Amino acid sequence: MEDLNVVDGINNAGGWLVRNQALLLSYVVNIVAAIVIIVIGFIVARVVSNGINKLLVARKLDATVADFLSALVRYGIIAFTLIAALGRVGVQTASVIAALAAAGFAVALALQGSMSNLAAGVLLVTFRPFRTGEYVDLGGVSGTVINVQIFSTTLRSADGCIVVVPNGKIIAGNIINYSREPVRRNEFTIGVAYDADVDEVKQLLLDVVKADDRVIQDRGILIGLKEMAPSSLNFVVYCWSKSSDLQSVYWDLMANFKRTLDSKNIGIPYPQMDVHLHHNKSAEQTPATPEIPRTEA
Repeated sequence: MEDLNVVDGINNAGGWLVRNQALLLSYVVNIVAAIVIIVIGFIVARVVSNGINKLLVARKLDATVADFLSALVRYGIIAFTLIAALGRVGVQTASVIAALAAAGFAVALALQGSMSNLAAGVLLVTFRPFRTGEYVDLGGVSGTVINVQIFSTTLRSADGCIVVVPNGKIIAGNIINYSREPVRRNEFTIGVAYDADVDEVKQLLLDVVKADDRVIQDRGILIGLKEMAPSSLNFVVYCWSKSSDLQSVYWDLMANFKRTLDSKNIGIPYPQMDVHLHHNKSAEQTPATPEIPRTEA
């Protein structure tokens, strides 16, 4: 009896397949077509985004802008590909777009920080306060810009660490670009002893600065007495050099300042404290109190 039921079930299934053969075939074709659309769409998105990136770079557009625009194009093509694939399998794309819009609005409210990072990324690419390869300080985080993504910016710090900074934090803080200008100014503070001659010290410091060929003489050299500190006379020295030479110029001039001042016996003071001990003789001259004898009853 059970064998008859199994045979009947198989016959019924076979009959249903025969009757709905065209419908099943259309479903299979649509599913295969949707998969093909997705595969081709992802390939096209990658090829088009890479092509746009190369084209923008070839036209000497900033690499930061090229990466950002190519990423937007890639994600846009992927989004249209997914909608086309859903439409191929029979899903009403109008309703899907409406649902995605409603979902996107809800997600935007829940992810306000991410949306602000996206808007900040657009502003960074539009106004370009920094570019790829420049050394910047973004709200206290310093490093060389690797790339600017939709939501964040990646830096490589001086010690080789990779730092990812949200774009919203960058827009909200200060942006210091150390590489944008071709020349920059070095600042030195040199302290000497109070018995040093002010004019002699200024001339010695000026001679050291002028002897360095990397210093841009036309930009002017400023040397003056900045302050009379508690233990030293502090002189300030301003001079200009190429941004690429800034650090090496600073180190070399500091060493030369020290050598020159030592050769002229001009001391570089350090904080010190004089302690004076006063001996109190009045305690020694005070006579001792006599002991009162005891009497026993």
